[in-house]
Amino acid sequence: MFRPVDTRDRHAVENEIQSIYRTHFPQGKSAFVAMAFGWVADCFAGKFRDYQAIDARYHDLEHTMQGTLCMARLMAGYAAAAAEPVLDARRFELGLLAILLHDTGYLKLRGDDEGTGAKYTLIHVGRSADFAEMLLGEKGYSPTDIATVRQMIRCTGVNTDVTALNFAGTLERKLGFALGTADLLGQMAAPDYIEKLPVLYLEFAESARSPYGRMSPPPFASQEDLTRRTPAFWEKFVLPKINVQFEGLYQFLNSPYPDGPNEYLDRVEVNIARLRERLKEQPAC
Repeated sequence: MFRPVDTRDRHAVENEIQSIYRTHFPQGKSAFVAMAFGWVADCFAGKFRDYQAIDARYHDLEHTMQGTLCMARLMAGYAAAAAEPVLDARRFELGLLAILLHDTGYLKLRGDDEGTGAKYTLIHVGRSADFAEMLLGEKGYSPTDIATVRQMIRCTGVNTDVTALNFAGTLERKLGFALGTADLLGQMAAPDYIEKLPVLYLEFAESARSPYGRMSPPPFASQEDLTRRTPAFWEKFVLPKINVQFEGLYQFLNSPYPDGPNEYLDRVEVNIARLRERLKEQPAC
């Protein structure tokens, strides 16, 4: 079992990941984790350039913390298993930066006062990659490292053909797949995932009305429609994706590896079972 961490507290997540980093990469930069978390906290708080604080209600800082914690744990499992290619401190750092920045595409510029950042839902992956390039360029990262982070972020696109992404090498590709896995499992395993579905629906609804990649027809007819379709989303989209496209990398979350239970999968299954019970209790229309 993983140690409980409150993902509403970014400092708690930071401390857990600092422990992971020091355990597996004692030769790494001692200040890196705190520095990276400081960057993303500033971005989401409206303290970077001309960007406002995040106002998307589902894809907020906690959502990023959920994915980041899952990603760090997955990378830790990969490192502990001595999997090939070997994960080094530099690639761990790039993977962490990619997950921390993967939803910065929901941030709005100052003066952009119409709606929330949810209006960028359909184009947020590209916006996130562009934002990461801008930020990391200012921080002195090389074009090669920035390109790697961009490709990792693109793995979070729902309709992205990940086989077409041009990674620098096998390890970078695996980290991209790990990020895509963590983005899905981190949020769906959260104890309040079911309670947050109405907020997620509002983001989809806003995006459907938006000129920024308008969804036509809207993906969900109503909040109830999204809720009813969530179990199928897990079984027919997420599970095949993490098993096939993302090469089953979630197995590095098994404890003990390779045959132990997977806390993230188990928590998602609990959420889906709980949702099915709720749906049974709803009166027929």
